[in-house]
Amino acid sequence: MTDERHDTRDPHGEPTSGPEPLEHSITPVIWASALGGRMLSRGVTRVRLTGALDQVPHEGPLIIACNHASNLDGPIVGSWLIPAMGRRIHWMGKKEMFDWPVLGWLAKNGGIHPVDRSKADVAAFRLASRILADGGALCVFPEGTRSPSGALQEARDGVAVLALRSGAPIVPIGIAGTHDVWPKGQKLPHPGGRVTARIGEPFILGDLVPPGTDKRAVKEVATTILMRRIAALLPPELRGVYADEAPAAIPSAASPEG
Repeated sequence: MTDERHDTRDPHGEPTSGPEPLEHSITPVIWASALGGRMLSRGVTRVRLTGALDQVPHEGPLIIACNHASNLDGPIVGSWLIPAMGRRIHWMGKKEMFDWPVLGWLAKNGGIHPVDRSKADVAAFRLASRILADGGALCVFPEGTRSPSGALQEARDGVAVLALRSGAPIVPIGIAGTHDVWPKGQKLPHPGGRVTARIGEPFILGDLVPPGTDKRAVKEVATTILMRRIAALLPPELRGVYADEAPAAIPSAASPEG
């Protein structure tokens, strides 16, 4: 994947090529998509948000890190958080999505940026860094792909590296129930059940890495810290490979069901 380019002019009036400016406003398409996502989600399940929603930053760089068990995860996070925060969320999505007739148009106009999952996409990492440097909010799934069982899988280290380099605060989210409604491998969701999205308190990942940690181990240590925060927001049976490492979750107020 490469950044989209646009022509600008140097001081002498000559055209130059540079990254296309990032859009951080909530466009009518995004507002409509959020509303539509809520309506569709309510059509297949009952959604309940709990946790520190009032602590999610409304401005400045932000990483929203969530577990990934279903295609329903993204729509639920976007449909409920975008109106609550009053700000646009940027996403990194598989590039194949942009080839689909309707979904591709929605992705292009809904804040999703294409990622080549077949290789280490350096351009995607640079774009994610630029989104944060520009004060944007970026939603990521550290596991990289949907869990076939619904429980946490071992995460990749890309999100931890991004957080360490950018210094952006992270808001962890643990979503439970989406795998039951729309598991990996199933073409369409089946109605029923209940989905709970629990929002954790924001934290700076670099502040939690123990001083003196060997440089070669920093990425692994930081990734484990991040995933422990997400695991703490999930029921014990969904903590997967991080079950023995999750700290006790702190009870917090719940929002009404959506």
